[in-house]
Amino acid sequence: MRRGLKYVPPALLLLALLELAVFVLVGRAVGFGAAVLLVFGASLLGLVLLRREGMRAWRGFRAAAQTGRPPGPEVTDGLVGLLGALLLAMPGLVSGVVGLLLLVPPLRRLAGGGVRRATERRVSSMVAGDLFGPRRVRVYRGAPQPDPEPAPAPSPSPQPVTDPGKAIEGEIVDR
Repeated sequence: MRRGLKYVPPALLLLALLELAVFVLVGRAVGFGAAVLLVFGASLLGLVLLRREGMRAWRGFRAAAQTGRPPGPEVTDGLVGLLGALLLAMPGLVSGVVGLLLLVPPLRRLAGGGVRRATERRVSSMVAGDLFGPRRVRVYRGAPQPDPEPAPAPSPSPQPVTDPGKAIEGEIVDR
Protein backbone atom coordinates (compact mmCIF):
# COMPACT_ATOMS: atom_id res chain seq x y z
CA MET A 1 0.00 0.00 0.00
CA ARG A 2 2.73 2.47 0.93
CA ARG A 3 4.61 1.82 -2.29
CA GLY A 4 1.72 3.26 -4.26
CA LEU A 5 1.54 6.45 -2.18
CA LYS A 6 4.51 7.96 -3.97
CA TYR A 7 2.40 8.11 -7.16
CA VAL A 8 -0.42 10.13 -5.57
CA PRO A 9 1.08 13.65 -5.99
CA PRO A 10 1.97 13.17 -9.68
CA ALA A 11 -1.44 11.57 -10.33
CA LEU A 12 -3.21 14.52 -8.69
CA LEU A 13 -1.16 16.94 -10.78
CA LEU A 14 -2.03 15.05 -13.97
CA LEU A 15 -5.70 14.99 -12.96
CA ALA A 16 -5.67 18.77 -12.38
CA LEU A 17 -4.04 19.34 -15.78
CA LEU A 18 -6.55 17.02 -17.45
CA GLU A 19 -9.47 18.81 -15.76
CA LEU A 20 -8.10 22.18 -16.89
CA ALA A 21 -7.57 21.01 -20.47
CA VAL A 22 -11.09 19.53 -20.69
CA PHE A 23 -12.57 22.70 -19.19
CA VAL A 24 -10.78 24.84 -21.79
CA LEU A 25 -11.95 22.57 -24.63
CA VAL A 26 -15.55 22.58 -23.40
CA GLY A 27 -15.35 26.34 -22.82
CA ARG A 28 -14.25 26.88 -26.40
CA ALA A 29 -17.01 24.62 -27.69
CA VAL A 30 -19.98 25.94 -25.71
CA GLY A 31 -18.69 29.20 -24.25
CA PHE A 32 -16.97 30.08 -20.99
CA GLY A 33 -20.16 30.98 -19.12
CA ALA A 34 -21.90 27.75 -20.11
CA ALA A 35 -18.84 25.71 -19.06
CA VAL A 36 -18.77 27.43 -15.64
CA LEU A 37 -22.53 26.80 -15.21
CA LEU A 38 -22.03 23.15 -16.20
CA VAL A 39 -19.30 22.67 -13.58
CA PHE A 40 -21.33 24.54 -10.95
CA GLY A 41 -24.51 22.56 -11.71
CA ALA A 42 -22.65 19.24 -11.58
CA SER A 43 -21.11 20.17 -8.23
CA LEU A 44 -24.49 21.19 -6.83
CA LEU A 45 -26.03 17.92 -8.03
CA GLY A 46 -23.14 16.02 -6.46
CA LEU A 47 -23.71 17.70 -3.10
CA VAL A 48 -27.40 16.77 -3.16
CA LEU A 49 -26.57 13.20 -4.16
CA LEU A 50 -23.86 12.97 -1.51
CA ARG A 51 -26.44 13.44 1.22
CA ARG A 52 -28.88 11.03 -0.44
CA GLU A 53 -26.26 8.33 -1.03
CA GLY A 54 -24.97 8.66 2.52
CA MET A 55 -28.43 8.16 3.97
CA ARG A 56 -29.09 5.28 1.58
CA ALA A 57 -25.84 3.57 2.56
CA TRP A 58 -26.60 3.99 6.27
CA ARG A 59 -30.13 2.60 5.92
CA GLY A 60 -28.84 -0.40 3.95
CA PHE A 61 -26.17 -1.12 6.54
CA ARG A 62 -28.66 -0.86 9.42
CA ALA A 63 -31.18 -3.10 7.64
CA ALA A 64 -28.53 -5.75 7.03
CA ALA A 65 -27.33 -5.58 10.63
CA GLN A 66 -30.87 -5.84 12.04
CA THR A 67 -31.79 -8.84 9.92
CA GLY A 68 -28.51 -10.63 10.62
CA ARG A 69 -27.29 -10.58 7.01
CA PRO A 70 -23.65 -9.83 6.20
CA PRO A 71 -23.38 -6.05 5.66
CA GLY A 72 -20.66 -6.24 3.00
CA PRO A 73 -22.84 -5.89 -0.12
CA GLU A 74 -24.64 -2.87 1.31
CA VAL A 75 -21.37 -1.31 2.46
CA THR A 76 -19.67 -1.73 -0.92
CA ASP A 77 -22.72 -0.41 -2.76
CA GLY A 78 -22.83 2.55 -0.38
CA LEU A 79 -19.11 3.25 -0.79
CA VAL A 80 -19.35 3.21 -4.57
CA GLY A 81 -22.40 5.51 -4.43
CA LEU A 82 -20.65 7.89 -2.05
CA LEU A 83 -17.54 7.92 -4.23
CA GLY A 84 -19.65 8.67 -7.30
CA ALA A 85 -21.46 11.52 -5.54
CA LEU A 86 -18.17 12.87 -4.15
CA LEU A 87 -16.57 12.85 -7.59
CA LEU A 88 -19.63 14.59 -8.99
CA ALA A 89 -19.45 17.21 -6.22
CA MET A 90 -15.80 17.98 -6.97
CA PRO A 91 -15.42 20.88 -9.38
CA GLY A 92 -14.34 19.42 -12.69
CA LEU A 93 -15.84 17.89 -15.78
CA VAL A 94 -13.79 14.69 -15.91
CA SER A 95 -14.39 13.84 -12.25
CA GLY A 96 -18.07 14.72 -12.74
CA VAL A 97 -18.44 12.32 -15.65
CA VAL A 98 -16.67 9.52 -13.73
CA GLY A 99 -18.86 10.22 -10.69
CA LEU A 100 -21.99 10.15 -12.80
CA LEU A 101 -20.92 6.85 -14.37
CA LEU A 102 -20.43 5.34 -10.90
CA LEU A 103 -24.04 6.20 -10.10
CA VAL A 104 -25.44 4.27 -13.10
CA PRO A 105 -26.71 0.94 -11.65
CA PRO A 106 -24.90 -1.56 -13.96
CA LEU A 107 -21.57 0.25 -13.61
CA ARG A 108 -22.18 0.67 -9.89
CA ARG A 109 -22.62 -3.11 -9.48
CA LEU A 110 -19.47 -3.70 -11.54
CA ALA A 111 -17.45 -1.27 -9.40
CA GLY A 112 -18.97 -2.80 -6.24
CA GLY A 113 -17.77 -6.23 -7.36
CA GLY A 114 -14.28 -4.83 -7.84
CA VAL A 115 -14.36 -3.30 -4.35
CA ARG A 116 -15.51 -6.63 -2.94
CA ARG A 117 -12.74 -8.59 -4.66
CA ALA A 118 -10.11 -6.08 -3.52
CA THR A 119 -11.43 -6.27 0.04
CA GLU A 120 -11.44 -10.07 0.03
CA ARG A 121 -7.80 -10.08 -1.11
CA ARG A 122 -6.71 -7.70 1.65
CA VAL A 123 -8.50 -9.20 4.66
CA SER A 124 -8.49 -12.67 6.15
CA SER A 125 -11.00 -15.20 4.89
CA MET A 126 -12.79 -15.10 8.25
CA VAL A 127 -13.30 -11.33 8.05
CA ALA A 128 -14.36 -11.62 4.40
CA GLY A 129 -16.89 -14.27 5.39
CA ASP A 130 -18.25 -12.02 8.14
CA LEU A 131 -18.53 -9.10 5.73
CA PHE A 132 -19.86 -10.80 2.61
CA GLY A 133 -21.15 -14.16 3.79
CA PRO A 134 -19.92 -17.51 2.53
CA ARG A 135 -17.96 -17.43 -0.68
CA ARG A 136 -19.43 -18.90 -3.78
CA VAL A 137 -17.27 -21.25 -5.78
CA ARG A 138 -17.82 -22.95 -9.08
CA VAL A 139 -17.46 -26.71 -9.20
CA TYR A 140 -17.23 -28.45 -12.52
CA ARG A 141 -18.23 -32.06 -12.88
CA GLY A 142 -15.70 -34.33 -14.45
CA ALA A 143 -13.95 -37.61 -14.11
CA PRO A 144 -11.80 -37.85 -10.99
CA GLN A 145 -8.12 -37.63 -11.70
CA PRO A 146 -6.03 -40.57 -10.50
CA ASP A 147 -3.29 -39.91 -7.98
CA PRO A 148 0.16 -39.90 -9.60
CA GLU A 149 1.57 -42.09 -6.85
CA PRO A 150 -0.48 -44.39 -4.63
CA ALA A 151 -0.36 -43.62 -0.92
CA PRO A 152 1.95 -45.87 1.11
CA ALA A 153 0.24 -48.54 3.17
CA PRO A 154 0.01 -47.60 6.86
CA SER A 155 2.33 -49.45 9.19
CA PRO A 156 0.64 -51.89 11.57
CA SER A 157 1.72 -50.09 14.76
CA PRO A 158 2.62 -46.44 14.26
CA GLN A 159 5.19 -45.13 16.70
CA PRO A 160 4.51 -41.70 18.18
CA VAL A 161 7.02 -39.11 17.15
CA THR A 162 8.27 -36.92 19.96
CA ASP A 163 10.47 -33.94 19.39
CA PRO A 164 10.76 -31.85 22.54
CA GLY A 165 12.26 -28.93 20.62
CA LYS A 166 9.36 -28.19 18.28
CA ALA A 167 5.77 -27.20 18.93
CA ILE A 168 3.02 -28.40 16.69
CA GLU A 169 0.30 -25.85 16.12
CA GLY A 170 -3.23 -27.11 15.81
CA GLU A 171 -6.75 -26.89 16.99
CA ILE A 172 -8.72 -29.10 19.39
CA VAL A 173 -12.10 -30.04 18.01
CA ASP A 174 -14.81 -31.49 20.30
CA ARG A 175 -17.04 -34.10 18.77
